[in-house]
Amino acid sequence: MSKKSKPNDDVMFEYTGEDVPDNVTHARIHPNVTKIEHNAFFNKQHLKEVVFNNDLREIGNCAFFECPSLQSINIPSTVIKIGHCAFEGCSNLREVVLNEGLKEIGSDAFRKCTALRSITIPSTVKEIDVCAFIRCTGLTEVVLNEGLQKIEVGTFADCTSLESITLPSTLIEIGSESFRDCTNLRTVAMNDGMESITFPSTVIEIKQYAFVDCHDLREVVLYNERVEIGDKAFTDCTSLERFKFPRLSTRLENIIRAGQRGIEAKMDDIPAVEWRAGELIIPAVHREMEIEDDVWGAETSVEVDKEKLDKIVRLVRYYEIKEASTLFELALWKTKIDQLDDATSNRDSCRIEVPGPVKDAILKYL
Repeated sequence: MSKKSKPNDDVMFEYTGEDVPDNVTHARIHPNVTKIEHNAFFNKQHLKEVVFNNDLREIGNCAFFECPSLQSINIPSTVIKIGHCAFEGCSNLREVVLNEGLKEIGSDAFRKCTALRSITIPSTVKEIDVCAFIRCTGLTEVVLNEGLQKIEVGTFADCTSLESITLPSTLIEIGSESFRDCTNLRTVAMNDGMESITFPSTVIEIKQYAFVDCHDLREVVLYNERVEIGDKAFTDCTSLERFKFPRLSTRLENIIRAGQRGIEAKMDDIPAVEWRAGELIIPAVHREMEIEDDVWGAETSVEVDKEKLDKIVRLVRYYEIKEASTLFELALWKTKIDQLDDATSNRDSCRIEVPGPVKDAILKYL
C-alpha cells in the first residue's frame, strides 16, 4: 500500500505588479519590479516570507498592512522609501533589517509591530515620520545613527518595553509625544550637537542624569511647568541658556488679552525673566559644584531658576482667579437683577462676592 503524500500548504508567488492571491505564503519580488504598489499585499493573512530583489526602490503605502504571519524582512540597500503604514499591524514581525541607502520611513510604517524587539535606523535616514513605530510594545532597543536630523511627532509613543535610547549629535528636532507612555524608558542620552529639546505636557518627570554632558544643548522647552526635574538632570550642559514654557506663555497672553495688563508690570519686576512676543523665557542657573574624590574636582549644575518659575506661576494663578471670579460675580449680579420685579430697586444691592473656597474651585478648572 502506497503512503499517502502530505499536501503542500505553501503557496509560492512571484510579484510582478499584478494582484496577489489571498492564500500566498511565500513571495518573491520579480527582478524588474522597482516599486511594490500601494496595498499590494494588504491583509494577506498567510504571508510568511518575502524575498526582495536588489533593484527595488520603493515599498508603497500599506503594501504589507496587516500581514500577521510575516516574521522577518531584510530591506535591500536599493530601497530609498518605505511608505505610510507599509508594515502596520504585522504583529509577528520579529526582525527588521534596514540597510544603508534608505532615506524615508513613512508615517505609521511599523505601527503595532508588537513582536519587534530591536531596530537600527541607517545613517542615510534624515527623518523618521509621524508615529512610525508607535505601539511597538515589544521594542526594547533602538539604535539611531549619526545623520538622523528629526524624530517626528509620536514616533516611539506607547513603546512600553523601551528602556534606553541614545540620540545622535546630528539630531536637531524631537517632535512632541515622541516617547509618550514609554513607561520603562529610564535613560535618554544625547550626544553633542543637539541644541534644543521639547517635552510635551504629558511628561511629568525628567529623571536624574538624563542629559548629562550635552554640551551643545542651548534650550529646553517644557509644556508642563509642573514637571519634576531630577537631581543633576542637566549637569555639565554648559551651553544651556534658557527654559521656555509655551503653555504658561499662553496663559499669560490670555490674561493680558482679557484686559489685566497689570501683570506685565509685575513680570518686569522679576529679574532676568524675559517676556516678549508672547514667549516666556526663564534663564538657566549654572552653579559650580565640588565633587569629593573626583579627579576633575568639580561639575556644573545647570537648573531652571525654580524661585522665578514659582513666582510667575503664583502670579498667573492670582490673575486667573481674579478674572474668573470677576466674570462669575458679574454673571450672578446679572441673574439677580433679571429677577427683580421693581425696576426702581437698588441694583448695587444685587452684587454678590464669590467666597474664597469657590474661587479656589474655579481655578482647578482653568
